Amino acid sequence: MRASFPDFRLGSVLATSFTGTLSERCGKHVERIPTPGRLVDWLAANGLAVDSCTTAQLEFARELRESIHTAATAAAIHDALPASALQVINDCSIQGRAAAVLTPEGNRRWRLGSASCVEDALGVIAADAISIIAGERDGKLALCASPTCRAAFFDTSQSRTRKWCDMNTCGNREKKARFIANQRRNPDSAK
Repeated sequence: MRASFPDFRLGSVLATSFTGTLSERCGKHVERIPTPGRLVDWLAANGLAVDSCTTAQLEFARELRESIHTAATAAAIHDALPASALQVINDCSIQGRAAAVLTPEGNRRWRLGSASCVEDALGVIAADAISIIAGERDGKLALCASPTCRAAFFDTSQSRTRKWCDMNTCGNREKKARFIANQRRNPDSAK
C-alpha cells in the first residue's frame, strides 16, 4: 500500500510552486516532498519527468527550495538578496543541462539531459526563480497574507493585489476564520 501524502499545490509559476512543497512555514509545517519518490512525482506533475531520485538529490532539492524561498521573500519585501541563497540558486542554474524544446502544439517543454536528470530539472526551476526575482516577467513577488503560511508567490493578477498564495487553501481558510469571528461578535446577524 502506498503511503498517503498531502496534495501538491500546483501553480502557474514553477519556482514559487516549488517553494510551495513546504507549506505552513510559520505554523505546523506540511512537507509535500517527504521522500525521493514524491519529488519525482512533483517534477512529473510540472513537466520535468525524471526516472528516479536519490536521498542526496532530495536534500539538494530542498536546499534549492529554501534558497528560492529566502531570495523571493527578500525580493518581495524589497530587502537585500541573501548571498548564500543566491549562490545555491546560481550554482543550480549553471549545473543544469536542460534544453527548451517546442512541441507541435506550440508549447515549450523541457528536455532533460540523461546523465543527471534531477539536477537538470532543478536547474530549470532555478532559472525560473532567477527570471522572477530579477523582474524579467510580468508580475510581482508577494507574501501570503496568512499568518501561518507567509509563502512567497508570484502575483500575475491584473491589479497585482492578490493576498494569498492559493485562494483554495489559505484564502478560504482566512475568509472562513474572519466569517466565524464576525459571527461570534454579532450572533444576531446570522438570523
